[in-house]
Amino acid sequence: MAISLIFLSFFLIYGNGVLPIEASHHVYRNLQTLSSHSSDHQPYRTAYHFQPPKNWINAPMRYKGLYHLFYQYNPKGAVWGNIVWAHSVSKDLVNWTPLDHAIYPSQQSDINGCWSGSATTLPGGKPAILYTGIDPNNHQVQNLAIPKNFSDPLLREWVKSPKNPLMAPTQANQINSSSFRDPTTAWKGKDGYWRVLIGSKVHTRGMAILYKSKNFVNWVQADHPLHSAEGTGMWECPDFYPVRNKSPLTTGLDTSVNGDHVRHVLKVSLDDTKHDHYLIGTYDSAKDIFTPDSGFENSKPILRHDYGKYYASKTIFEDGKNRRVLFGWVNESSTTDDDIKKGWSGIHTIPRTIWLHKSGKQLVQWPVVEIESLRVNPVHWHSKVVNAGETLQVTGVTAAQADVEIAFEVNGFEKAEVLDHWEDPQILCGRKGANVKGGLGPFGLLVFASRGLQEYTAVLFRIFRYQNKYLVLMCSDQSRSSLNNDNDKTTYGTFVDVDPLREKLSLRTLVS
Repeated sequence: MAISLIFLSFFLIYGNGVLPIEASHHVYRNLQTLSSHSSDHQPYRTAYHFQPPKNWINAPMRYKGLYHLFYQYNPKGAVWGNIVWAHSVSKDLVNWTPLDHAIYPSQQSDINGCWSGSATTLPGGKPAILYTGIDPNNHQVQNLAIPKNFSDPLLREWVKSPKNPLMAPTQANQINSSSFRDPTTAWKGKDGYWRVLIGSKVHTRGMAILYKSKNFVNWVQADHPLHSAEGTGMWECPDFYPVRNKSPLTTGLDTSVNGDHVRHVLKVSLDDTKHDHYLIGTYDSAKDIFTPDSGFENSKPILRHDYGKYYASKTIFEDGKNRRVLFGWVNESSTTDDDIKKGWSGIHTIPRTIWLHKSGKQLVQWPVVEIESLRVNPVHWHSKVVNAGETLQVTGVTAAQADVEIAFEVNGFEKAEVLDHWEDPQILCGRKGANVKGGLGPFGLLVFASRGLQEYTAVLFRIFRYQNKYLVLMCSDQSRSSLNNDNDKTTYGTFVDVDPLREKLSLRTLVS
């Protein structure tokens, strides 16, 4: 079937509705180092997202001028299992070079798997990794590894501590041995003690268990979790870090920073929902208590890093550029059988700079500026007026990758549909996909659209009126992304915090 890369698509059912649109498109062909050896036969692989050549993926750091991406990897197949720490390096967060596996099962404390963890930079700029190992009893325990040669910028060899495991479930601490994993990057308090969080749960109460150490080897469990919440289930891959609440907000902070003009973020990946949620609040370092501003609603966090298919995210602080960078993992929409046939499963998201919004109520993300180095052959459209019901094809885009930026200027707000009660935005997106006409919307992009529009992925907006204000709904509609009915075609979406009466709606879409 002939495929046209991008259509601009607008479905306004009222004839008097028009959208003056200013759009700028950037197309690039630079491919990352890790493209598959069989890429000629793999049209659905990404080009500039991080992705190993084959098999299954699922902690980043920076050392001696290089970015190091450690990731959960199955060297034996495109399904979960046989987990090791694979390792790739980059100078620019865009082009990656694979190295030998950094950590793999080799001692009793990890003989059944080397699961997730985090890197911490110790005094003298020396990196150390805390990770979850699976012991012979299939208990989850925490281990330490350090580089064999600190002068090697590639950090090609890692040595495990002879004292592993450093943290383990016991009868005394009553930690659930099957729910004790994913240590965070550690931070150092004013008392000189290192602190680290481990994800866990007790029955349905999710929690971030806190440990403290003076020497990074001998760890003692604190008498209470840093934070917990009933009804949230297992907390995987916790992340805890400071953000500035004073200009310049985009300036990142080292993980150990606390004090005036500092807020803290606690991110957890909920095993029950497979979503990443976060809370913003205050960290009392003397009492080791985190108090969120808004807490939980219906026993669930109300803020998410991403409202699509996204999980197990992790941030790092990059002191050379004074920024905090967010990495995340995207699982496949295809079936396990299809993953095995194609030989790979999962990608990492484009790294994103992350900071606190000026309101102090949520975080802001944007793709790292390095990704713009791939831009070539720009296609510019300016002040295009699109009438209701039109579908306009963007011409001049012939590559398989694109960086699309569009600003929408909307009028006719009296046509906006009225929401008479609050509705879950993802459910609303599912009910009102790209094919459902509305009062003000849908309008947005159709990506990877076939000539007859039998296949496409829609990224779109709708505007509603709710309690004397306007709500902007943003959706990613995958219902027609494939003709394969076995694929997951979940529609994702959320309400975005923008006032369409005073601000333009803008959209940036990275097509890979």
